[in-house]
Amino acid sequence: MDNSDPGAAPSVRIATIMVNAVDAERLAAFWAALLGTPVSARLEQFVWLRPAGPGAPQLAFQQVGLPTGGRRRLHLDIHGPDPRALRALAESLGAGFVEGNDIGDFLWDVMQDPEGNEFCIAGD
Repeated sequence: MDNSDPGAAPSVRIATIMVNAVDAERLAAFWAALLGTPVSARLEQFVWLRPAGPGAPQLAFQQVGLPTGGRRRLHLDIHGPDPRALRALAESLGAGFVEGNDIGDFLWDVMQDPEGNEFCIAGD
């Protein structure tokens, strides 16, 4: 997973900025109207907006049971071609594993950076 060539397209990217929401549909509708972009997908407790352009991250909303306290209302979703290698790299840099999740064939790991900020790792 070499991203050292500044002219090369990155293989690991921020795919999604995920926002916790007590009413994911309502919050998605607000941001869709404000940004002028439609909802692109819904699956279980998630609602995604269409990205602003090619390669841009999506804004998405995750239904949660209670308001998220403090500063952890949103997190980054990091996607790459080899999520196991990406997780190993993150852990070697000081990240910690929180939990694994799946919806059907889509798998992701919740991680914490060295200061406890959560992010998720998944495959493309």
